[in-house]
This record gives sequence, C-alpha cells and structure tokens, in this order.
Amino acid sequence: MPINIRPAILIIENGQVLTMQYNYGGQEVYNLPGGNLELGEHLSDALAREMQEELGIEVWVGEMVLVGEVYFEDRKKHTLHLLFEGKITAGIPTLNPKETSALAIKWLTINDLEIVNLYPNLSKSIKDYLKGKLSNKYIGKIDQQWF
Repeated sequence: MPINIRPAILIIENGQVLTMQYNYGGQEVYNLPGGNLELGEHLSDALAREMQEELGIEVWVGEMVLVGEVYFEDRKKHTLHLLFEGKITAGIPTLNPKETSALAIKWLTINDLEIVNLYPNLSKSIKDYLKGKLSNKYIGKIDQQWF
C-alpha cells in the first residue's frame, strides 16, 4: 500500500490560524492549507506551489513543526502529515476554485481549532508547539475521524 505524503503549513496572523473550509459528507471540515507532492518535488516547494495555486499567495516556509500519521485500515489509506511553520510574504489569501474544492478561507483562533473538525487533527499538538511544550516532533498516530 502506498503512503501519501501531505505537507501542510501553519500560518498564524493576529493570533489566528489560516484554514480552508470544506464540506465532506455533510460535515464542515477545516484543513490546514497544504497538498500533495508531485514526483521529485521538495516539501517546501510543494507548499509554495500549492499556496500559489489554491490561495494566490507567496509564502515563506520555515521549520518543520511536527510529523504525524493517519491510517484508515478499512480504506487502505495511510497518510504521513508534515506540518511546517510559515508566513505570507505576498498576496491576500483568495480561493481559486479551479485548484481547490474548498468553500471558504477561515481564520480561526487557536482555541477554535479544538472545537471544529480539523484535518489533520493537530489542534492539541499545535497548542503544545506554540507554548514550547511539544516534546517530540514525531507525534505518531493522529486520532482522525474519516469524513
């Protein structure tokens, strides 16, 4: 079974996290912006490309914040999630419907992350990271609901 590798970016401005809102199976789901690698592409290059394509922004990609895994046995789906810190260096996030099925861009507070359906479900780990209390960048299995 192949493993999907999905880099995502943690962009925080004015105490709020940039997310993209989707509707999966009738449920609101909020994704941390990111995407999938193209063959031969570096993680930071993939993030820069995805942010340009989907949101029309240029970003600086910083350090890796954490790595975690989501595995759905019944779907034979295994995804390695890599979260990087980032900043918008040019542009204002605007959805490009040709490149994403997201319904809206949502800036959520850190506390809001814990009360929405977040994919990947990293709200606690993000809070720990921001407080300097994330003891290991590898967080293991992410407790994730399938939508």
